[in-house]
Parts: sequence; C-alpha cells; structure tokens
Amino acid sequence: MENKKSSTQDIEKVLQEIGEKIEELVKKGADAGAEVKEEIEQKIKDLKENKTSLEAELKKGKELIEKEFKEQKEAFEPKFKESKGFFREGFKQFGLALKALFGKK
Repeated sequence: MENKKSSTQDIEKVLQEIGEKIEELVKKGADAGAEVKEEIEQKIKDLKENKTSLEAELKKGKELIEKEFKEQKEAFEPKFKESKGFFREGFKQFGLALKALFGKK
C-alpha cells in the first residue's frame, strides 16, 4: 500500500512539475511573442521600404531604357527607310530581270 501512495505522490509531483513548466513556457511564449512580433513588424517595414526603393529604381531604369530606345530608333529610322528603298529597288530590278529572261521565249 505504501508503494501505491509513493507512486501516486510521484505522479502528482511530476504532474505538478509539468504544470509549472507549461506555465513557464506560456509566459516565455507571450514574452517571445511580443519580441518576435516586433521583429516581424520591423522586417515587414524594412521589406516595404526596400520594395518602394526597388520600384523607384525599376521605374527609373525603365524610363532610361525607353529614352535610349527612342533615341536609337530615331537615329536608325532614316537608315531603315533608306534600306527599305534599296530593297524595293532591288526587288524591282529582280522582277525586271525575270521578265527579261522569261519574257523572251
């Protein structure tokens, strides 16, 4: 009978220790939660700032590329028109040559 009381007391003691540990963990979790919450909020703030900075840099880069493309396009436009004229003239000459070759039978 003494063993049963001893075993019951041991179990109760272990359960009491477990309860105390759970309370400690709950307190630590609440404290850690506040610290973690602050850290997460700061990281979110930093990420938002970085996102805004990256968006601004992307916009500047995009504007620069568009400006450069427009300038290059304007610089090459006359050359393209000239090449188009040469191509058409070449095609006409080729057509005339074909007519001359196959037109005579």
